Amino acid sequence: MKAAVLRDSERGLEIEQIRTPRPRAGEVLVKVSACGLCHSDLHVIGGAIAFPLPCVLGHEVAGEIVEVGPGVEHTGLAVGQRVAGAFLMPCGQCPACAQGRDDLCGPFFDMNRLNGTLYDGETRLADLDGAPIAMYSMGGLAEYCVIPATSVAPVPDSIDPVAGAVLGCAAMTAYGAVRRVADLRYGETVAVVATGGVGSNIIQIARAFGARQVIAIDVADDKLDAARELGATDVVNSMTQDVRETVFGLTGGRGVDVAFEALGRPQTWNSALNALRDGGRMVPIGLGAGVQTAEVEINRTVRRSQSILGSYGARTRQDLPEVIRMAADGTIRYQEIVTRRFSLDEVAEGYALLRRGEVRGRGVVDMSL
Repeated sequence: MKAAVLRDSERGLEIEQIRTPRPRAGEVLVKVSACGLCHSDLHVIGGAIAFPLPCVLGHEVAGEIVEVGPGVEHTGLAVGQRVAGAFLMPCGQCPACAQGRDDLCGPFFDMNRLNGTLYDGETRLADLDGAPIAMYSMGGLAEYCVIPATSVAPVPDSIDPVAGAVLGCAAMTAYGAVRRVADLRYGETVAVVATGGVGSNIIQIARAFGARQVIAIDVADDKLDAARELGATDVVNSMTQDVRETVFGLTGGRGVDVAFEALGRPQTWNSALNALRDGGRMVPIGLGAGVQTAEVEINRTVRRSQSILGSYGARTRQDLPEVIRMAADGTIRYQEIVTRRFSLDEVAEGYALLRRGEVRGRGVVDMSL
């Protein structure tokens, strides 16, 4: 099969022919219809986050099950089903998974995120000579990928098979931040700092959960215009406006109840904290480049009883089906978030545009192109 393989950070992604993988116990083989281009991939491509090389990236996919491994027949998954795959792939066996905390699955972090393997300690990918190739999540930037059955959910025929790829990361990550971590309450006020793929979904999900005011904060007016279309009640351009002054002006001098940060940079952390009211919750979502830090004003955090609550993904087995339902009924307008489609051969160009901040919403690799 064709796959985008990263062998060297200087060379970047290159299209190669590699072996088509096969599923093992508890896994499914998916023919990929589309794979989203996520900002966190850039840290691996650029070498800022250490990951085994060579590897195949791509961690939000949609496609069709074409083969199932032993034991999958008891899960309700079957050949021919269209599915979305979640980037956070719970093992289903560890103490965190037993408590329903798929987002804290230890083997996922230890075996996949550090070593590029699945839960038997081996990757499913190899080059034509049989040399192993690491998997970042399922390694979705390829024509086929193997995914644990814990990490896929069926999608109805009404879901776009290309734009639907974003449900397994951009939308699910947003759902986890709003529902699980912020525990957003009806009538609360929200700021969303960085309105890319995840931020765009936070805007919609926050409105669906009853936020009465959603303030979008970004550096580009076209992205802020798109945020308004998705439900933001107010917008702030942090390049031309003082975030704290503007947000406090929009909220009657209080600041927001919850500020979401969706990019993982010190500047966006500061914007989120500056938007926050006394007693408010700041929810950082974006991954930083390597071991990156952001300043937090200690006395303000302590005296004003502000909370910083990290959020990574969601509870895959519970939340992915709910995200799919919200997309199917139109609550999440996922098709509007996908603004660019690239062929697999154009994947390096897609990530270059993403790095330069020139992709509004989400770009995806469409395997039919």
